[in-house]
Amino acid sequence: MKEIITFLFGVSMLVNAALFIPQTLKILKTKSAKDVSILTFGGFNILQVIGVMYGYVQGDFTLMWGMVASLIACGSVTFCAIIFKNK
Repeated sequence: MKEIITFLFGVSMLVNAALFIPQTLKILKTKSAKDVSILTFGGFNILQVIGVMYGYVQGDFTLMWGMVASLIACGSVTFCAIIFKNK
């Protein structure tokens, strides 16, 4: 049972990261981030950095790498939003 839950958690971490990709693609396609909250995505980035550290300290590498993937995907939204916010 523990292995099944661990597997499902790992899959959910990848899905979590993948959910940020459409927002990045939309910003890049429209060259606009007027409806994107940089504060919200910045907050997500901070929470993900804490999640990475927590996973590392706890030795939970599924959590740690899942949060790294999420941080990269969410970070791309944040980066694009900063670049295209006023365009």
